[in-house]
Amino acid sequence: MSLPDPIEDLVRSMLKELGEDPGRNGLDRTPSRVASAMRTFTSGYDMDPFEILNDALFEVAYNELVLVRDIDFYSLCEHHMVPFFGRVHVGYIPNGRVVGLSKIPRLVEMFARRLQVQERLTTQIAETLEEVLAPKGVGVVIEAKHLCMMMRGVQKQNSYAITSSLRGEFETDSKTRAEFMGLLRQNRDAFA
Repeated sequence: MSLPDPIEDLVRSMLKELGEDPGRNGLDRTPSRVASAMRTFTSGYDMDPFEILNDALFEVAYNELVLVRDIDFYSLCEHHMVPFFGRVHVGYIPNGRVVGLSKIPRLVEMFARRLQVQERLTTQIAETLEEVLAPKGVGVVIEAKHLCMMMRGVQKQNSYAITSSLRGEFETDSKTRAEFMGLLRQNRDAFA
């Protein structure tokens, strides 16, 4: 039999502080469930971005935009530990090397499965792709709804945040940037 997760005692204490009985029916297994959920929500700390990408790098003579868009993600805001969620769009211009397309959503998932802020998440994805691929340019755009803005504080239900990290040709070449942004708007419903 394995030892209980140390998070369980913390959840029991929190439930007591909130005025609940952690032993009552319905809450008696909550500490275990929360501990398991938190381990899943923060499993990205146990992953290495370079291991995710390095086994799927390929030398290819292709120098046009590669775009993977509408990558769904869920993360926890580091300020309130409340979820934020949305879509990530990643584009890059290869410089003799590409990465397997499925690795980009895996990279997004790894960084999202940490306590985060949207701005850092955006930058981490771009920096990692830039470092591993050495592409001519990288662009990352994230659209996300934040429950900390919806459930507490300002309590605005329809607002969402957009962040971007544009590097290389995405930053310096207006045509490349316009192509990338245009493809993000093409044939899609508004973020909901």
